Amino acid sequence: MCEILPRAILAGICISIGCVVNLRVGGVAGAVLFAFGLTTVVYYGLKLYTGTAGFIRRQGDWAMLLVVLLGNIVGCWLSALMIQYAQPDCVEPASAILASRLAKGPWAYFLLAIGCGFIMTTAVEFARKGKMLPLLFGVPVFILCGFTHSIADAFYFLLSPSPQLLQPMVLAIYLSGVLGNFVGCNLYRWALIPSKQK
Repeated sequence: MCEILPRAILAGICISIGCVVNLRVGGVAGAVLFAFGLTTVVYYGLKLYTGTAGFIRRQGDWAMLLVVLLGNIVGCWLSALMIQYAQPDCVEPASAILASRLAKGPWAYFLLAIGCGFIMTTAVEFARKGKMLPLLFGVPVFILCGFTHSIADAFYFLLSPSPQLLQPMVLAIYLSGVLGNFVGCNLYRWALIPSKQK
């Protein structure tokens, strides 16, 4: 576990870099440039929640996945502290993202997170086989679809003003996204593995 935590923190920082460019550029260009964060995670073999949740064993690995999630959030928190100070113009668009997530409510947020989880695991599966194009397309696809990525949202949420972040509903929304990402990351296993066993 000791070697996993630093790799998870750095993964959170990489995703935060993608978030920053998305906040500053926006639109299709921002969504495409966000892909730098995920390609960096894959290239260096870092530990990202949405790149790990779809590959854990049925028995075990749960403690490791929790460490990865917490490490990712720490990386996002460190990045948010830096951006709040150095690029304060990013706070307002991050706050708007948090407000839109809250407006959707936990159930809709959960469903949108499933879509993101499925795309991310698919992209990572291709990347593990040396095919990087789905990785480059997967990120802008989930962003432009409006699907929600729990680690990217950790950065957006932590960058938002404290009174907004400390609303009780924020935790419920966030946890529904973490769960939704997990479901989406494992859809391929739940759908395909039973058919292979027939």
